[in-house]
Amino acid sequence: MLTYQERKEKLQTVLRVASGNFLEMYDFMVFGYFSAAIGRAYFPATSEFASLMLSMTTFAIGFLVRPLGAIFLGAYIDHIGRRKGLLVTLALMSVGTLTIALVPGYETIGFFAPIVVVLGRLCQGFSAGVELGGVSVYLSEIATPGHKGFYVSWQSGSQQVAVAFAGTIGFALSRWLSPLDLQLWGWRIPLIIGCLIIPFIYMIRRTLQETSEFTARARHPSPAEIYASMLLHWRIIATGVATVLMTTVSFYTITAYTPTFGREVLHLSQSASLLVTLCVGFSNLFWLPVMGALSDRIGRIPLLVTFAGLALVSAYPAMAWLIEAPSFDRLLGVELWLSFIYAGYNGAMVVYLTEIVPVAVRTAGFSLAYSLATTVGGSTPVIVTYLIHSSGNRAIPGAWLSLAAAISLIGTIASRGAVQRAAAGATVRA
Repeated sequence: MLTYQERKEKLQTVLRVASGNFLEMYDFMVFGYFSAAIGRAYFPATSEFASLMLSMTTFAIGFLVRPLGAIFLGAYIDHIGRRKGLLVTLALMSVGTLTIALVPGYETIGFFAPIVVVLGRLCQGFSAGVELGGVSVYLSEIATPGHKGFYVSWQSGSQQVAVAFAGTIGFALSRWLSPLDLQLWGWRIPLIIGCLIIPFIYMIRRTLQETSEFTARARHPSPAEIYASMLLHWRIIATGVATVLMTTVSFYTITAYTPTFGREVLHLSQSASLLVTLCVGFSNLFWLPVMGALSDRIGRIPLLVTFAGLALVSAYPAMAWLIEAPSFDRLLGVELWLSFIYAGYNGAMVVYLTEIVPVAVRTAGFSLAYSLATTVGGSTPVIVTYLIHSSGNRAIPGAWLSLAAAISLIGTIASRGAVQRAAAGATVRA
């Protein structure tokens, strides 16, 4: 049993390591929440749909470079250490945040505006490619025996704090400012707040210590050895991508896309849509550690299969029921149900992914699998915006989520064989 002082130190470490993950998700959520206003500011077009699509595409671009960040920064972290790597990702993330928050609009600097914004998103995406993996691996390596699922769940928990924080700010702005002021300049306020948080997070993250599991290994593989091992274990990475897909699709459906869906598709008020997103953030934050702890008791696979199955059979009917008679109450009910499914699955999935990736390439392998899945899942806002526009079916987000759940269910089943192959064939050792 840990003493009171040891538990206190563990808690402080969890908060410090998860702080940068908070900032990353906060920036992504703000961009998603105010995508319509950002589109008008930086991507003027001939129609509201075209402007929104350009903004959503810019949101998705950040995910396209995540795999590159996972490969290069992940190998760096596996070679040089968890602590140093997390400081590098924070620095890169800060550059992207400052760029997007401060660049003038299209009317002021013309085509330079969208170019700079896209570059800022690329920088954020490159950093984010390994931030989540680095945090998850760090938490798994400091976890006490039998509580790894609970510890790692706080990686996702920090994201939910960011969702709730961004939703709170967005809801307050929608109540305090007129719709015109919010569209013209009010959307910059949350981004500026993110910039002000950066120095504080840097100060607390720089006090992190390297994990004892990493320092205890006699040798750390070079980047070239890590890349070779990742190629050798491509099956684990492929099944990892499939296993992660439901998490990323469901998360961006119920968080980043909800304000746009509620306002542009269901024609609810912006404040109502943001309030639903705020409730989703709190719901996720409650269920994630509960499900992470449950996975420590009954295993990861039962939770993964159960909640992927629930998403597969219920996502589309729930969305169809919502669009039949759109209202705040129905939107809240559907989003909270999907939140429960997301948290039940993700609470087991993230720690499961840290366990199936070979230890010497844990950060790079985890981050690459997660980033490749997020390239698809993070593009959910632009994908469903296009599908709704082209098909006329406003419940299509439910079908998209069901498809992701089916793929993740297959990936979960396949991953059990991949784990056995990895254990027998790993060549890069600590």
